[in-house]
Amino acid sequence: MPTEQNRPTFAEENRLWQAGYRYVAGIDEAGRGALAGPVVAAAVIVPKESQRCGIWAEVDDSKRLTAAQRNQFAEEIKVQAVAWAIGTTDAVAIDTIGIGPATKQAMQTAINPLAVPADFLLIDWVRLPLCPIEQQSFTKADQHIVSVAAASILAKVHRDALMVALNTEYPSYGFADHKGYGTARHRAAIEQFGPCPAHRHSFAPIAPKATLL
Repeated sequence: MPTEQNRPTFAEENRLWQAGYRYVAGIDEAGRGALAGPVVAAAVIVPKESQRCGIWAEVDDSKRLTAAQRNQFAEEIKVQAVAWAIGTTDAVAIDTIGIGPATKQAMQTAINPLAVPADFLLIDWVRLPLCPIEQQSFTKADQHIVSVAAASILAKVHRDALMVALNTEYPSYGFADHKGYGTARHRAAIEQFGPCPAHRHSFAPIAPKATLL
């Protein structure tokens, strides 16, 4: 587990709160690099008064947490956040518009229904030029910014659940285990069975394969 010194902090949120912004939303995605399933984004507005108490003292980049920790933290984040929302873009749309625009679409879909409108966005890596809300993007924001780390957890947990559901529909591929990423087992299943409708047919090594289940 990361130490207290390298956990995400409230430095960026504090800077914005002190500048007069109140509802700062962290935005992150899950599934951008997968070969199957949707890309999922989450938006989380952290309470200004929270600082390092409650769940906010524990959140971290979802990739540095166990599945059990992510599931537990996701439930607590939903209770303690000022507002949160999820956006998804499915594999068909990814193939149609490309993964970059699809990721931005998922993020915008997460921002729109926030119960409390955000007045500033902190985003992991991506910029949303069509979004009118003031924003700033950061490399590896989920490792350094509390609200973005919280969003990474919600996005990952939601997407994992979707992939488990897809595993029931398409059991040959092992989606429940690898969540659609390009593991050796997944690539072998694609080679054996061909891609299914849940796959991103514009992604290598699937793109050259025309036969669908």
